[in-house]
Amino acid sequence: MTSLSLTVQPRTEIGKVVDKLRRHRAIPGVIYGHGVTSQPITIDLGLFEALYKKAGSTSLVDVTVGDQSPLKMLIHAVQKHPTTGRYTHVDLYQVRMTEKLEADIELNFIGESPAVKELGGIFLRTIDHVKVSCLPSDLVSAIDVDISVLKTFDDRISISNLTLPNGLTLLDKSDEIVASVSAPRSEAELASLSEKVEENVESVEVSKKEKAVDEEVDPEAPKETPSK
Repeated sequence: MTSLSLTVQPRTEIGKVVDKLRRHRAIPGVIYGHGVTSQPITIDLGLFEALYKKAGSTSLVDVTVGDQSPLKMLIHAVQKHPTTGRYTHVDLYQVRMTEKLEADIELNFIGESPAVKELGGIFLRTIDHVKVSCLPSDLVSAIDVDISVLKTFDDRISISNLTLPNGLTLLDKSDEIVASVSAPRSEAELASLSEKVEENVESVEVSKKEKAVDEEVDPEAPKETPSK
């Protein structure tokens, strides 16, 4: 696997003043970890964007703070601006190579399901990641799930069916369903659904008309005189 690296700078600015960093294409961040003193940092926006596309949250990165020696870290969390989508904060987690950690690993669905291809079924993906425990050196970016075993509408892929790379231990319930295939709807079912939709639309329209009639005011009706 290609080595991933990132150089960051120590940061003294805290609070609202970090907005100035963002205007200069820098991202405020923090380094922390088990038994590690938290350290505020600054990351170049362009460098981080390029790295994050490759590393995601489960690849080890050699992070150099200023002129110090590089340390192994994970991109633990990122925050984005709700409107612009630009990164506004990054958490880097410093790992210990001899200490196990927990991570969410993405599931990569591969192959082709006969129940979909030949029977016209609908592929259902119940979960898209699993939680594992492992040493940092055993981390992987994704776990492959072969859906070619889904040959009928009764077949299921459970967490217990997953083939894990060496060193990974699953933490999720083994009987949790990962993927399955449902039968396509019959013409009768689709027609029934269409009828129900039309009935609901008509019901809403009638209800609106009745409400409008109730709210109309008779111009010739005697006006109520307030009591003295």
